[in-house]
Amino acid sequence: MRPLTGSSSVSFRALLITLLLAFALAPLPSRAAAPSPVSDLFGKEVRLLPAERPVVALTFNAAWDEAGIGDVVGVLRREGVPAAFFPTGEFAERHPGAVRALAAQGFGLGNHSYSHPHFERLGPGEAAAEVLRADRAIRRAGSAEPLPFFRFPYSEAPPKKIALVNSMGFADLEFTADTKGYLGASRGMTVDEAVRRALDALRPGAVIQMHVGSDDGGPVIDALALPRIVEGARARGYGFADLRAYAGRAYAGKPCPFIRSGQLPHPAPYSAYSRVTLCA
Repeated sequence: MRPLTGSSSVSFRALLITLLLAFALAPLPSRAAAPSPVSDLFGKEVRLLPAERPVVALTFNAAWDEAGIGDVVGVLRREGVPAAFFPTGEFAERHPGAVRALAAQGFGLGNHSYSHPHFERLGPGEAAAEVLRADRAIRRAGSAEPLPFFRFPYSEAPPKKIALVNSMGFADLEFTADTKGYLGASRGMTVDEAVRRALDALRPGAVIQMHVGSDDGGPVIDALALPRIVEGARARGYGFADLRAYAGRAYAGKPCPFIRSGQLPHPAPYSAYSRVTLCA
């Protein structure tokens, strides 16, 4: 093999340096950011989701009747909008077909307690039983993995109760604005007012609370308002957040500080999102 001449050696070294620099400066393959664990939302009453873009989360409580579900789902499917539903355990037991249909169509299911009580009046064991009994009922009816989000009835979220549901693997997700459509026409609520309340609350990460029924048995105001809420949000440059994107990685829970071992009447809801050790 002939040795490199002086000029050939210089050219080879220059080529080698060029290749090494190109390799060193080449961008690394992009990797999708790992989802934040749901525990990032623990320790607080969440009324605004972390968001850098203008997105809003549409959520629907289900505690009374199922009168508006068909219309609500029809709008969401037609417009390609994600949403999450928060049934109570009693609702899931009364209307398992509705809960199963929501899960089958890809909508997330949150937890809104079993019997919709005032949590401020419950002891720790009673509160835990409400959460876990609802979790079982929603799983049974929906045949699906619920989201790791709990919403307190009446939006009563005492700090100790938030810590309790956190210890069970759930973040407390409340709302930025409630349309109050559940009040119904008989109590003075109108579609125009429900739309106004939703659109006035728009900001990145806003959470809008609506309902699939009304407590007076009349027309479901939120079902009638939904098309205009979707249209109005889009006209203001907003997209729609899917709560499943905020579920994050599985959470390994810490011992519950408020309930002693053995006081829980039911086991923890082990799941892909929520692996917890209660009150060790």
